[in-house]
Amino acid sequence: MSAARRLSAIMFTDMVGFTSQTQSDEAGTLELLREEEDLVRPLIEEHHGRAVKSTGDGFLAEFPSALEAARCAVAIQKVLRERNRGSAVPIELRIGIHLGDVEQRNEDIFGDAVNIAARVQPTADVGGVSVSQQVFDQIRNKLDLPLEKLGPKSLKGLRFPMDLYRVVLPWNVTGAGAAARDPAENRLAVLPFSNISPDPHDAYFSDGLTEEVITVLSQLGGLRVIARTSIDAYKAQPKPIPQVGAELGVRWVLEGSVRKAGSRLRITAQLIDVGSQEHLWASTYDRELDDVFALQSEMAKQIADALKIQLLAKEEALLDRRTLPQPESYLEYLQGRSCLSGVTETRWREARAHFERAIALDERNASAHAGLADVESMLGSLYHHVPDVEWRAASRRHAARALELDPDLAEAHTSLALVHYDLNEYSAAEKEFLVALRLNPSLAWARLWYATILEVFGSVDGALRELTLAEQLDPLSPLILSEKISLLIMLERYDEAVPLLEKLGRVENQGILYHDRYTGLLLARKDYEGYRHELELLGTLLPDRPELTAAYANYYALTNDPSKARELLRTLEALPEPTRPDFHIGMVYAVLGDLGACFHWFEVARAETKLAVRTVRLEPTLAHVRADPRFGALLQKLNLSV
Repeated sequence: MSAARRLSAIMFTDMVGFTSQTQSDEAGTLELLREEEDLVRPLIEEHHGRAVKSTGDGFLAEFPSALEAARCAVAIQKVLRERNRGSAVPIELRIGIHLGDVEQRNEDIFGDAVNIAARVQPTADVGGVSVSQQVFDQIRNKLDLPLEKLGPKSLKGLRFPMDLYRVVLPWNVTGAGAAARDPAENRLAVLPFSNISPDPHDAYFSDGLTEEVITVLSQLGGLRVIARTSIDAYKAQPKPIPQVGAELGVRWVLEGSVRKAGSRLRITAQLIDVGSQEHLWASTYDRELDDVFALQSEMAKQIADALKIQLLAKEEALLDRRTLPQPESYLEYLQGRSCLSGVTETRWREARAHFERAIALDERNASAHAGLADVESMLGSLYHHVPDVEWRAASRRHAARALELDPDLAEAHTSLALVHYDLNEYSAAEKEFLVALRLNPSLAWARLWYATILEVFGSVDGALRELTLAEQLDPLSPLILSEKISLLIMLERYDEAVPLLEKLGRVENQGILYHDRYTGLLLARKDYEGYRHELELLGTLLPDRPELTAAYANYYALTNDPSKARELLRTLEALPEPTRPDFHIGMVYAVLGDLGACFHWFEVARAETKLAVRTVRLEPTLAHVRADPRFGALLQKLNLSV
């Protein structure tokens, strides 16, 4: 007798980041799974569905109709969104739905419909819902939400591409009749405010106000605000709004001007829709300088209203209780932030001086403490201005003080996370990054470095997701582009890396990061002569860097000249510890096949907190290193699993 068959709507759910979370906190992740089940299972039953089985980090469920399945998926994402607002560790699901014939055996179900639904699920956005053409045909005139076509997708195991659709969830819609948009596409760029003050030296104030408005607006959960790094270019070279929108991938642009005369400010601002070039909102503010914080919060709320984005009570409270330093301290802080737009040692030292003066004027200026924490870390790690123990202590001290003064300052949580990261305290760093991103989802700087934590944990998909989000928020950041290129090269996804490398060349004007990543690409493709040529170019940009000597040793090791490679290694090994490239020495020994020396220098690098763990974990040419039992022992010392 044949098994019973029926037409069902099949739903698959999957928890995002489950693997990396398990590696960093197994007990906590199991608790998340229990919480997920407590939230999701009742909703399946409420919509007349049946939870067929758990898939480890998700569910397989069936419903009598496609409409019930879609409504259930929306309800699940709504409940999880509400839950995540109050948690530092989110539960995020991807949900896929297909309609087709299934066969029941005991309590389980089988058939092509189940397999297809499993393939539809990964196409959903984080926190989103994807449906097949068959589901779309059943719900398009019945579901009270827009459906956006994703186009034909080639799914594993299927001979022909399948049309898929995305359910546009309520919090992704910016107004009645608005075009369907993913939350990441609700992006706004705050262009540099023009300085029209009588004194041209007041330009730092307009620069700093731009930074502060970006910071305030970034706290609105419905917005994704482009980072300062990417909008600075438009100060020197203003461009038409449509061009800005296309280059930054934003829907809205905020522009304005500042006129400062004594302690009086006049600020004008207008919000423009890129597509229609319509002015959605405009206002002029006349204020005293000491009222600037209240002004920023007022502007943020009015812009949110203009965009018809719900301003949650929690976010409004964050805006209302922003730390208010003394006006003179605030001005020094703004000048320090203005200096941070550069990357030279001189500019960073200027920034440090401004932050120190800001703190001297008002010791309770939390933002200045956070800025000083970053400056100390940058000067210490890049320019070795003081011994490691000194700058790390200073950075930790100022980050901790910033958090003591303002526990809701995302930049301070990021500063503390970077201190933990530099000390190989990865779980503590991850915790701080997650708090920062909950407080400010638009903080590209936090997403960039959180991605490196996920690489350390071996979560490649999660790292790529965070780097992509960081790139969306800061599309002209050379550092974000270079980090994403580096990961793509290690994954041997060269077709994706090359266009980004070309973009990096344009953004950075073929500077240091471009040549460094191009060197990495040539090395990965085994173009050793091209690799050497790029090393020569890098030598003109970074003269006398020990890392370049190690790169030449690597070249000789790869081109059958081990004696020359070892000669250069001996030179490097004789250098004093602060400048000795321990990790790079170990990498060359790995190429030479001397794993004893390789692990010796990796251990030295670990002890000095200079081991590039993500490279050791992901670099394809180090497969033989990872196969050695000493690799697992090395990770154990870092409280990491293989």
